[in-house]
Amino acid sequence: MMRIWWRRQRSFLDFCISSLLRRKIKNLALLTGYGLIIFFLTSVLFFAGALRKESTSVLQHAPEIVVQRMLTGRFAPIPLAYAETIRAIRGVRAVDARYWGYYYHPAAQANYTLMVDKREETAPGRIKIGAGVARTWPVPSDGGIYVKTFDGKTLILTVADILPAETELVSADLMVVHHGDFQKIFGQEEELATDLTVTVRNAHEVQTIAEKIVLQLPDARPVLRNEIQRTYEALFDWRSGYMLVLLSGTLIAFFIFALDKATGLSSDERSEIAILKAIGWDTADVLTIKFYEGLVISLSAFLTGVIAAYLHVFLADAALFTHALKGWADLYPEFKLSPAVDQYQLSAVLGLTVVPYSLITIDPAWRAATIDPDAVMRELHE
Repeated sequence: MMRIWWRRQRSFLDFCISSLLRRKIKNLALLTGYGLIIFFLTSVLFFAGALRKESTSVLQHAPEIVVQRMLTGRFAPIPLAYAETIRAIRGVRAVDARYWGYYYHPAAQANYTLMVDKREETAPGRIKIGAGVARTWPVPSDGGIYVKTFDGKTLILTVADILPAETELVSADLMVVHHGDFQKIFGQEEELATDLTVTVRNAHEVQTIAEKIVLQLPDARPVLRNEIQRTYEALFDWRSGYMLVLLSGTLIAFFIFALDKATGLSSDERSEIAILKAIGWDTADVLTIKFYEGLVISLSAFLTGVIAAYLHVFLADAALFTHALKGWADLYPEFKLSPAVDQYQLSAVLGLTVVPYSLITIDPAWRAATIDPDAVMRELHE
C-alpha cells in the first residue's frame, strides 16, 4: 500500500514539474524574486550570527572583572593603590594593572589603541602594530613611526613586528609599546593605571566580589565579562534588526506580488484544471498538484537563497552588509568569518516563506476545480 502511495506521489510530482516548465518564464521570474528575498534575509542572519560567535569566542579570554575609576561621571585613570585593596578581598586570586589609551592620527583620520603588554614586554623605542595599522599608517623605509607626545614633542618608534593576521579581529588597530614609551606619549603619572583586571577563584562569586569592590572603593566601577558579552549581543541584534526592518518593505511588496500570482490563475492553468477534471481526475488530485507546484517553487527559492547567502557571507565576506553590521569606522579589521548557522532562525525563515506560499496556492485551485469543466472551457473559448 505504501509503495502504491509513493508511486502515485512521484507521478504527481513529475506532472507538477512538467507543468511548471511549460510556464517557465513566469515561474523563473517568481523564483528569482523569491530567492532574492530569502537571500537578503538569511545573509543578515548568517552575518549577525557569525559576528556574535566571533565576539563570544574572543570574550571567553577577557578578564572576569575589569575595575575602572569614575570621576565626574567619566572614566579616569585608577590609582595602583586600589589594587592592594582589591587583593585583600577574599576570593580574589590576582589583580593586574593595564595601561592603554587612544591615539588619533590626523593623516589616517583614525583612532588607534596604544597599550602595554607586560606578558611579552616590548623593548624601549620599539613598537608592534596590528595589520590594520600597517594598512592605514604607512611605515617609512627606515621602519620608524613618528608619534606626537602629550607635550607636543615627537617620539620615534621602530616597528619591531606586525601582529598576526589571525588576531586581526582584536588587534587591527593595536599598537603595543614599552611602558616607558607609553608614559612619554600620554604623560600618565607612575602611580596611575588605565584600569585593573581581577581574576577570582570561584566563577560563581564574581558578582559578590564586584559588590565588595564597590563597597570598599565607592568611585570604582566593576565591569563583568558577562555584561560585556550581553552588550555585544545586544549590539549585533540591534544592527541585524535594523537591516531586517529596511528589508521589511521589500518583503511585504514581494508577498503581495506572490499572493497575486498564486491566487490569480491564468487561463492556461484554468484550462489545464478543467481538462484534468474532464478526464477523470479528482478534486483532491488537482489540489495535490497545485500544492506540489507551490512547494517546488518556494522550496527551490529557499534552498537557492540560503546557499547563495552562505556563499555570500562566508566566502565573499558579506560584501553587501559589511558596513551596516560592522559599523562606519575608518579602520576595519579584515578577518574570515567562521560559519555559524542558527537552526532555529533558519527554521523560522523556512516556516515564514515556504509554508504560506505552498498553502495559498490551494484555494484558487480548489475554486477552479469545483466548477464544471464544460463551463470553464466554454468561458475560455468565448
